[in-house]
Formats: sequence, C-alpha cells, structure tokens
Amino acid sequence: MDDLPISRRIVIPAADLSWSAATSSGPGGQNVNKVATKVDLRFDLEGTTALREEVKGRLRRLAANRLDKEGRVMITSQATRDQSRNLEDAREKLAALIKSALYPPKKRKKTRPSRGAKERRLKAKKQHADKKRNRKSVDW
Repeated sequence: MDDLPISRRIVIPAADLSWSAATSSGPGGQNVNKVATKVDLRFDLEGTTALREEVKGRLRRLAANRLDKEGRVMITSQATRDQSRNLEDAREKLAALIKSALYPPKKRKKTRPSRGAKERRLKAKKQHADKKRNRKSVDW
C-alpha cells in the first residue's frame, strides 16, 4: 500500500495504515457471497508521527465512534463491487476525515435576531394561535 497524501506537508506513511477484506453485505448474488470486496482500513492514530497532538485530539473527537481499543481509526467501504475501488474509497474517506481535523472549528459569533425577524416570528405565532382558536367549537 502507498503512502496517503493529505496535504502538501502532511503524508500518512503506509506503515500506519493496514487493511483487510471481507465479504460485503446486501444484494449482489453470487458475487457478494464469493468475493471479498468490502474493505476495512485501519489507521494507527496513537502510533503515528505524521500528525501533531492537537490534530490527533480533534481527530479523536471527530472519529470517536470509529476508534477501537488500540486507538486505531477504522474506515469501512463496500460501495462498489470491486475491492480496489473500495480500498481507494476508504482511503479518500480517511483523507477527508483527517483534513477536517487539521483546522480548529470556527468560534460561533453571538448574534441577536433583528427587529423584523422578531415581528415576523410573533406574527406567525399569533396566526397559528388564531387558527387553533377558530377550530374550537363554540358553546351556545
């Protein structure tokens, strides 16, 4: 397996990646039952030296449900009927996940709703209340 380029500066070495193949699930008949096309790609997050600690921390949070006990990120792909394309798909998924962890999330700026927005919201609430009030049966 080749190294996985993430950006111009960051390349994940092939030694930090491992993969295995298994039979895929879902429809596909004999091909699904016979050929191991599903790919499980594992990235050794704890053991890699290619990423800084703050990037590793963000990646741990982003991929929390994909981490195993040894600290490896597991990416699965069974989108196609071809093992090599599934491997490329899994590598692309991992690269996208790492790219999203490279930069810290932007801080949210506090904003207040405008006066017009408040008026529109209150007008809609009033109309909704009137509609419900009109449904009520009148007791003569």
